Amino acid sequence: MPLKKFRRNGQGNYYIRGTVQGQHIYESTGTSIAAQADAIRIRREAEILERGAYGKAQTLTFAEAALAYMKAGGEARFLVPILNHFGPDMMLAQIDNAAINAAASKLYPNSANSTINRQLITPVSAVINMAAEEGLATPRKIKRRKGDNIRTRWLTPEEAEALISAAAPHILPAIGFMLGGGCRSAEALTIQMRHFYPATGEAWLPDTKNGRPRMIQLPDRALELVRALPLPDDGPICRTPRGKAYVMRSNGGGQISAAFTNACEAAGLDPKEVTPHVLRHTWATWFYAQTKDFGGLLDLGGWQKADMAQRYRKIAPADLASRLRRRGWDFTLLGERAEAQVEPAPQAPGLRVVK
Repeated sequence: MPLKKFRRNGQGNYYIRGTVQGQHIYESTGTSIAAQADAIRIRREAEILERGAYGKAQTLTFAEAALAYMKAGGEARFLVPILNHFGPDMMLAQIDNAAINAAASKLYPNSANSTINRQLITPVSAVINMAAEEGLATPRKIKRRKGDNIRTRWLTPEEAEALISAAAPHILPAIGFMLGGGCRSAEALTIQMRHFYPATGEAWLPDTKNGRPRMIQLPDRALELVRALPLPDDGPICRTPRGKAYVMRSNGGGQISAAFTNACEAAGLDPKEVTPHVLRHTWATWFYAQTKDFGGLLDLGGWQKADMAQRYRKIAPADLASRLRRRGWDFTLLGERAEAQVEPAPQAPGLRVVK
């Protein structure tokens, strides 16, 4: 039975209903205009017939694959502009390196290669890979851009202290978590009081970018920053200037960008190159410079692959460890503070300790 359009109770938006190629359809057209509803009905019926003739792998649109990817929990942050660019009819099979290059020229004409990799090639590749895993697309590899895709900026202890001195009080706890614990900005802004352990300088991160919960450990200077304002009784530790919890958006961050930019400018730092994420690179560089503990870097930073952690830690001068220590950034004492909180077991009466 071909698709037919109708209105419920004779008013409102048109719906289409019927069975085509054994597939029962009952859905809204989203319009109350008869001509538009007819066009949608014809297009939907042709789409089903085409899919029946050629198979879903040849007729799956990028929009359909992206929607399935997002429904499965995939990152949606950068997909909206990509979907707008490709439109509803672009077939997934048509997306190749040439299509990506055209999209990059349109969406990010003046952006660095690292931005194109992160905001275009990575999300498109993720959509294609998921569709391929389900047998709905031919596996293919989208070529990543080379050249400037590795961030090299990190802060010296002197630059970091200048930033801290210039920062507004309400972002100091976030700076403490990012600079002392390697948190991403979204992770720092959502750390709950119930997951913070001041006595040991630890904080539990149950929700992270890669889905791997982890415990971070903070040196004394970072703890000072976290305690720069009175700690709340419950809820998130980092708050807006009005004492409210930050609103976390699924499509992006930027909650402290204005305050962070102001602090950078006041400290004589270029806000175009020193962003909140640079603090994670700085933490990795500082931590490894003092501890030489690559396993600890992987665990505390939450990286699954060693090559990613390698990209975050930078080559540092030989005196970095001592310069950090003079300012309270001593990452070699993290475990010792936690161990000091463990009380010795009580001794049985009449027994003495033999040393």
